[in-house]
Amino acid sequence: MVKYIFVTGGVVSGLGKGITAASLGRLLKARGLKVAAQKLDPYINVDPGTMSPYQHGEVYVTEDGAETDLDLGHYERFINENLNKYSNLTTGKVYWNVLNKERRGEYLGSTVQVIPHITDEIKEFIYRVGKHSDADVVITEIGGTIGDIESQPFIEAARQVSLEVGRENSLFIHVTLVPYLNSSHEHKSKPTQHSVKELQGMGIHPDVIVLRSDEPIEDESILRKIALFCNVQPDCVIENRTVSCLYEAPLMLEAADFSGVVCRKLGLSVPSPELTEWRAMVERMKRPTTTVTIGLVGKYTQLHDAYLSVTEALSHAGSANGAKVDIRWIDSEQITAENADRTLAALDGILVPGGFGSRGVEGMILAARYAREHKKPFLGLCLGMQITVIEFARNVVGMADANSGEFDELCRHKVIDFMPGQSSEIDKGGTLRLGSYPCEIAPGSTLARCYEAKRVEERHRHRYEFNNDYRDALTAAGLTLCGTSPDGRLVEAVELSELPFYVGVQYHPEFKSRPNRPHPLFVGLIRATLKK
Repeated sequence: MVKYIFVTGGVVSGLGKGITAASLGRLLKARGLKVAAQKLDPYINVDPGTMSPYQHGEVYVTEDGAETDLDLGHYERFINENLNKYSNLTTGKVYWNVLNKERRGEYLGSTVQVIPHITDEIKEFIYRVGKHSDADVVITEIGGTIGDIESQPFIEAARQVSLEVGRENSLFIHVTLVPYLNSSHEHKSKPTQHSVKELQGMGIHPDVIVLRSDEPIEDESILRKIALFCNVQPDCVIENRTVSCLYEAPLMLEAADFSGVVCRKLGLSVPSPELTEWRAMVERMKRPTTTVTIGLVGKYTQLHDAYLSVTEALSHAGSANGAKVDIRWIDSEQITAENADRTLAALDGILVPGGFGSRGVEGMILAARYAREHKKPFLGLCLGMQITVIEFARNVVGMADANSGEFDELCRHKVIDFMPGQSSEIDKGGTLRLGSYPCEIAPGSTLARCYEAKRVEERHRHRYEFNNDYRDALTAAGLTLCGTSPDGRLVEAVELSELPFYVGVQYHPEFKSRPNRPHPLFVGLIRATLKK
């Protein structure tokens, strides 16, 4: 029987339910269980694909091309399992599915209601992820905060799942805030009590309560009070304090026997978690021998979660090279020809990440030019690759107005554009080139040295492509097309092979980086900065 674990949050948003769920997934996998994870988001967007990164952070893309919440990135990095389209569900997608079924007559004339039709759709999704992945345990994080009107159907669906599979096969974990008052030098349990009471009023009695706190909860009477008033066993109140290294969270939680309590509640007889490799990885991250400074030149730098997978991939690669990566957040809109040297000179390397729209693009082009002319290690991702092509066409080939059709439809030299057969007259949502695609690597290239492979599979999220009409002109001037689709039709990666490290890739390698398996391109970038 598949076991179902539901993770809810109370008091305030942004407590780290995703990290708690991902940490539990890592611990259960370390006990030999097959784990699947999913996120239920209460917003009405069908998916986060059309949302500004300022609204919800980065859009994470799975192997099968689903545009999902960034918490799925945490799940993949911690659990080291590729998730899929069944791993993220929104209110918008639920109503979309239900209304389409109603239009097709599948409800046989019934009045369509939140209960049972909306909740049944949610339950079907929850059950499907376990069947699809053949999991022993399904961890489902319910987005939002208890008390929000938007998340009520998801809470009700989780309650019904628990009844259907039996309490012995289901578990509720509630993550709440325990604030610390500097004025009285004490933690306060009342917000947690009220949050649990709200959850109980919806028919759910949490089995485990995880307490988020920046300060260690040294007064054990707080834990005992929460256990008593929230009707859980004392060892089911788990402290989750802020740690210096994100990947230390599973170790900190396991110190309180988090996964042991969960397994006991679910009747799972499994070995203790094998965490030797994970502990060693965390120790490496916490004890770097040197520091490198990477300038992240983007248009959403005010919200660091907009580039969450990029920063994590840099951290993974830094650890693999024994280095701490100091990220300098550089707003590309603020880079001008006059201040480029002053802004970029102190950097050891430069990274231009993905994005959409023309805002800040000229600053990115200046950063790519600076890296090329000063031989600074450079990595361009998705839009970052398109920027390298535009910069090279303008300043090396001499096409002064070179641009992307996305930014200037009327320019003469659209070195980035729609491919033949594509149309701009399409909706924005779900119409990008999404998911995993193969890339053939040119022998002897920087790309080949990084991957040590002839062919790789990488995840995409873009609409515009390298314009094949300009292949000959750009390669004649020295640009290497180091990665293409197997049929040779699409350019997947470019580089300047004579430079120590100057690579642009059309895909998003950051989505496949793991703390214990860093991505080769990020490792190559950090290694090049250390050599320089």
